[in-house]
Order: sequence, then C-alpha cells, then structure tokens
Amino acid sequence: MHEKFLMANNLTHEVIGAAIEVHRDKGPGLLESIYEWCLTVELESRGFKVQSQTNVVVNYKQFQKEYPLRFDLLVNQSLLVEVKAVEKVLPIHKAQLISYMKLLDIPLGLIINFNVLKLTEGVSRLILPGSSNE
Repeated sequence: MHEKFLMANNLTHEVIGAAIEVHRDKGPGLLESIYEWCLTVELESRGFKVQSQTNVVVNYKQFQKEYPLRFDLLVNQSLLVEVKAVEKVLPIHKAQLISYMKLLDIPLGLIINFNVLKLTEGVSRLILPGSSNE
C-alpha cells in the first residue's frame, strides 16, 4: 500500500463535502476557474493545505528534465483533485489525472465535475494502480 493512501482516502470525504458546499452556493454553469478558486478557499478555510502547481522531474530513459506541472488542487500533499465544469467527464480527463498522479506519486485522485445538478453525481475517484489493497 502507498504510504499516503490512507491519508488521501480519509481526505476524500472532507473534500467532497467542501465541493458540495461550493456547488450549493454557486450551482452549475460557471467556469472551471471559478469553482477551482472557490474550492481552494473552502478547503483552506477548513484548515487544509492546498497547492496548485509544482515542479516535477520527468525521467525518460537515462534523461531527466524539470518541468512546471499545472494541476488543479493537491490537498495536504496526498490527494489530487481535478476540477471540471463539463457536460460529461471523458476518459481523457481520467487519463490526464492518472498521469499527474504518477508524476507526483499521489495515490488517490478525484475528478469533481461541477456542471451537474447534484454534485455527488459528478465525482469520480481514481486510484493509482498498485497504491491500495482494493
């Protein structure tokens, strides 16, 4: 099991609760950037550490290069959250989140699509392969 998996798993309930609060206040139909900002404010007001970008070292064969990686939210260094405001979450959205999780070595991720009537219908939970006993 990944060392951060249990922490990330415990965070998912809190993060989804914060997203529900944002959705209750703002409703569907806004820009992703608005939801991302509101969710950041909500999570930070609840005492969580939220980060939105970092540099990562990308390894390819015997080569390495550092790149800035722009992701939506990394909560307490253990849960990656991708904020969406789309008609439908596509497989490419999930693939992108998994790729970010691999680069950052984060075991668990959430895609939260705010463009739904009931927020819980817009949540997808992704586990980095090999990170859990599930």
